[in-house]
Amino acid sequence: MSKKAPRAALKLHMKKNTNIRIGKNADLMAQLNILVVLHRLAEESRVKAFEEKSATIKVHHVRAVAKKLLKSTRG
Repeated sequence: MSKKAPRAALKLHMKKNTNIRIGKNADLMAQLNILVVLHRLAEESRVKAFEEKSATIKVHHVRAVAKKLLKSTRG
């Protein structure tokens, strides 16, 4: 991943709710959080593909893992 999300755009989205104070590097923390989530999704998709004896990670592997991750975070 060579391109970063533009910091101005991230700050704009984060500051839409004006009654919340945001630190100087909150946009960088949000970007790091996104990278951690993507890394976790990729790792678990790789494991899912390995369980199904597939040489490549396919769309259905990623979708299955994403559904599992969303269920685990919501409840």
